[in-house]
Amino acid sequence: MKPVEKPVVLSVCRKLAIAIIVVIIPLILFLQWNKDWELFKNPAIRVQIAENVQPPAPGISQCSVINDTMRSDCFPRGNASEKSCALRGCCWMVPKNTTTSKNVPYCFYPQNYTLYEFSNVSSTDLGVTAFLKKSFSSPYPNDIDLLKLDVRFETENRLNVKFFDPNHKRYEPQIPEVAVLETAAKNTSYSVNINKKLPGFNVVRRSNNKVVFETTSAGFTFADQFLQLTAFLPTKNIYGLGVHRNDFVLNTDWHNIPLFNTDQPPVDNINLYSSHPFFIAVEDDGTSFGVLLLNSNAMDIIVQPAPAITYRTIGGILNFYFFLGPTPLQVIEQYTELVGRPMLPPYWSLGFHLCRFGYKSLDDAKSILKKNLDAGITVETQWLDIDYMQNRNDFTHDKVKFNGMKEFVQDLHKDGRHFIIIMDPGVSGSEPQGTYPPLDDAIEMDVLVKDHTGSHPIVGKVWNPKSTVFPDFTHPNATKYWVKQLRALYEKQFQFDGLWIDMNDPSNFVSGSLTGCPSADALEEPPYVPAIRGNVLRDRTLCMTAKHAWGSHYDLHNLYGMTEAVATNFALAELREKRPFVISRSSFIGQGKYSGVWTGDVYSTWQDLYHSIPDMLTYNLLGIPMVGADICGFNGNTTVPLCQRWTQLGAFYPFSRNHNEDSAFGQDPASLGPDVVNSFKKAFTVRYTLLPYLYTLFWNANMNGHPVARALFFEFPNDKATFAINKQFMWGPAIHIIPVLEEGMTYVKGYFPKCRWFNYYNFEELVNHGPEISISAPMDTIPVFLRGGRIVPTQEPNVTIALSRKNSFGLLVVPDEKGESLGALFWDDGESIGTIDKAEYAQIIFALDQHSTLRSSVLTKHKSLNMKLASVSVLGVGSAVSKLTVNQKNFDTFKYYPKEKHLEIRDLTIDLQEPFEISWS
Repeated sequence: MKPVEKPVVLSVCRKLAIAIIVVIIPLILFLQWNKDWELFKNPAIRVQIAENVQPPAPGISQCSVINDTMRSDCFPRGNASEKSCALRGCCWMVPKNTTTSKNVPYCFYPQNYTLYEFSNVSSTDLGVTAFLKKSFSSPYPNDIDLLKLDVRFETENRLNVKFFDPNHKRYEPQIPEVAVLETAAKNTSYSVNINKKLPGFNVVRRSNNKVVFETTSAGFTFADQFLQLTAFLPTKNIYGLGVHRNDFVLNTDWHNIPLFNTDQPPVDNINLYSSHPFFIAVEDDGTSFGVLLLNSNAMDIIVQPAPAITYRTIGGILNFYFFLGPTPLQVIEQYTELVGRPMLPPYWSLGFHLCRFGYKSLDDAKSILKKNLDAGITVETQWLDIDYMQNRNDFTHDKVKFNGMKEFVQDLHKDGRHFIIIMDPGVSGSEPQGTYPPLDDAIEMDVLVKDHTGSHPIVGKVWNPKSTVFPDFTHPNATKYWVKQLRALYEKQFQFDGLWIDMNDPSNFVSGSLTGCPSADALEEPPYVPAIRGNVLRDRTLCMTAKHAWGSHYDLHNLYGMTEAVATNFALAELREKRPFVISRSSFIGQGKYSGVWTGDVYSTWQDLYHSIPDMLTYNLLGIPMVGADICGFNGNTTVPLCQRWTQLGAFYPFSRNHNEDSAFGQDPASLGPDVVNSFKKAFTVRYTLLPYLYTLFWNANMNGHPVARALFFEFPNDKATFAINKQFMWGPAIHIIPVLEEGMTYVKGYFPKCRWFNYYNFEELVNHGPEISISAPMDTIPVFLRGGRIVPTQEPNVTIALSRKNSFGLLVVPDEKGESLGALFWDDGESIGTIDKAEYAQIIFALDQHSTLRSSVLTKHKSLNMKLASVSVLGVGSAVSKLTVNQKNFDTFKYYPKEKHLEIRDLTIDLQEPFEISWS
């Protein structure tokens, strides 16, 4: 071998190595980089590869440490098996205690399960911000790779925490409008801790360092059509998450609450007419907080025994607001401050409303009204259902069966009464061109909801003879269109005083449209469907691919009734130039600013009578205090005993209306006979006497958001026994109502928190306190009690509210243990718009001191108001009264009743808009 051969070989190898390093490897890297870039540019390919990257299988220790009550379902609404569970990286274990609950999930998230990791966390001028990167894929398609977390310290007691995609705008509700604050609050009552290892956060109340909301990484998902977050709570006393049928305090046995508005008579375990993902929680010491998820998409909310809560929504973002209270009333104040305070209703709307579906003609309606008025029923407002329409088409009336409508309404107005009609959102889609302006105008103004192409109106079927099309109330022209149609009816046919908007879930008698919906579309067939009726989103409503001005029906469905309520409220104000009154079936967050609601097509059963109380209390804490159920029930035939008791309870609904279906017999008081008539008179005499107090409660709701009809824990948050009470309730802070809810009972058991209580009917003081106090309740009587420490303004009733308002006022003065009490009266003309803003009202404070002196303070007065105080009743006066002065002058028209310990003062002529002083000894 020649000595020179070895250097030649080495030289060749060296050159080859250099070539590999310099040329081939960079080429391979470039090609791989280019391949990755192509994958990155192609989401479909990227998702396909990402779906193969699952979280690692958990170890036994990660599963066994989680007890049954702490489990969170890893396989919701699916047929889980041990194999399918393992493919998701989750635990599969038979519950350790199968007697605890049948709802314990077998497939659940292991400890430290996480799909995202924080990339950085930093403080900002508004709070905290962070980014989260996806580390593993969820079982759902199109995970968002990069998330942003924004934490904003908005006010002293309100916090906003938002997860969203920083690179792509996702749908967020445009209504209710929430203010965007540009500076962070200082001295907050809360702090927020970010957990970087297991991505999540917790909210801590500073006053006691208690964690009120602690998220867990287990199950946190942010895919395109599946967003999930779970958090532990400090209490099982949870209320709200409406609207579904419940017992007020929510069931925490992995109870699934689907929220997706639908035309569904109230029954258990199904979605109903409204969606309000807000709850209030009351801890054992009465300290309270609230949580709102501002999201309008269909969702499941699961309340768990840990206690914990899981949110699963199929679109939008995770946008949470926290309200730290700390009292229940303050939580509702803070919530309604964000979403909108409830409307101040016209005073007349607090009267009794009469309606039914199935009036055969106008003469039939007039005959029933006359029969009730002759029986002494104080009908304030006559309503008409779709019977009055021509072919059940909006903005028309049947000029044969309902001939003389204009004159009928004029007569109602002449007598001081009012008139309300129903108006569905859908208009007939099959009328010949030029014959039906509501359709012609809708097409010309381009205000109809479109099909998936965006080119043609989507066509369904509701009450109209052939087909129905649906106004898009998010369209810029929609309110103008709605006003135009209502103006034509109001000015050319008959004048109405309010509007009842029904079927606005929106309801559709066919699922989707008459021509179907696009198949194999992600909006129509999402990878996850909440536990809704029919298990498909389009069930008896519009296609999810239908197009509105603001986006797809998939995102906007739950907002339909809300947007119609906004347009209707505006239209009434334009037409009547008076305070609008709207009652809606469907509702969403913040709708109390624009309308009240009724609870839908309830059944004429004792069970539905009971459920009307939790329904009423729930709507009140959701910021919609103008609420009531159809008195005596809507579906099916009532009975005289049921209608007696329902009429008594209905007298204390904030919205009080008797209404029933067309196939049932009439259930107005006069048609059911003297027992119901007598029950009506006794209960509604109480209501009408207390109208000044009730109106003042609505003013307080308008100013502060406080519930009108409220659960006892709002007034007694330190009394744990009040937390589960759902068969009795308060009107504001002073009036306690305990209805009879069982057939044949002539007494009722009630709970009375520790304070002074007086029987409304005889002014006698209740001696006992606590649970299971037996109260006499004859068939014509609903027990009502007055709370010590409160002063209640009253007014002598008359046959109409217009006449009642002309009467003088009275005061019920109810001392507490110290001999003190407080009260207030708000008064304006009852119907003008903007009386508060213009200071065209009177506001008066009343106070009783320990020395038997009653004084008033006039905070605001208005010269156009005539307000005279004629009587005062002081309860619980311990000894006989021999001397009384009014404004330091002797006054002789009084009487003391020693048995009841009641001081009655009559024949006063005090101007309430001037301070007064009444003393006795």
